[in-house]
Amino acid sequence: MTNAQAAVDDMVALVAAAKARGHEQIFSSAASPGVISLFFNNDFYATHEEYVFAIAEAMRHEYEAIANAGAIVQLDCPDLAMGRHSAYASQDLETFRKTIAINIEALNHAVRNIPEEQLRMHLCWGNYPGPHHHDVPISDIIDIVWTAKPQTVLVEGANSRHAHEWAVLKELGVPAHKKLCPGLIEPQSNYIEHPELIAQRLGRWAEVVDPERLMAGVDCGFSVHVGSTSIDPDVAFAKLASLAEGCEIASERLFA
Repeated sequence: MTNAQAAVDDMVALVAAAKARGHEQIFSSAASPGVISLFFNNDFYATHEEYVFAIAEAMRHEYEAIANAGAIVQLDCPDLAMGRHSAYASQDLETFRKTIAINIEALNHAVRNIPEEQLRMHLCWGNYPGPHHHDVPISDIIDIVWTAKPQTVLVEGANSRHAHEWAVLKELGVPAHKKLCPGLIEPQSNYIEHPELIAQRLGRWAEVVDPERLMAGVDCGFSVHVGSTSIDPDVAFAKLASLAEGCEIASERLFA
């Protein structure tokens, strides 16, 4: 059995903490059905599709608890990209595409009662220090990614393996009803990106979508592993401050 009240209690605490500090707009991350299936083996269901849809229904109450609290639901979906070189590495590209299409169908099923504008989706190739030379190109998966309900899609745009893909999306195009949130700072690096670099990167992404459909993000989380100390908290906050300053510079240029 799942503890449906736990998610509600978490959101009550988050909303109270945000209001106490004068913040009205909040979001909360939640694992997508696909990424849960990626990390927890299917030992009981006849097919992957049955398994991931069962997860979707089990997670639906958590997504709805976040939405009902008035927050943005950010669904973390490393399965759609990192899955290609990890759990699904033995699959050929065609089979992998079919697998992630099922994962997105399950995701859409789980958030069917939440408006698309209250949903974001984080596309991720894995937040770990490594060569990443087996990362699936965004061009091989983005058409399937667009079928997901969340209106805003977060993509990696700062690290040296995916920083070039703004040009790929510029060439392929972005559906008119979608918004983009590219990562503009790298959470695995202790370098604090200069605000001018942030502004320049936003300028490039403004060639992909109109600035009204563009927001700035981080490639991934700063610490997703227990005991991880690769980025000092002071450095993380300094990088976020630089991100905010760079956004102000870009806004002055893009909305002048």
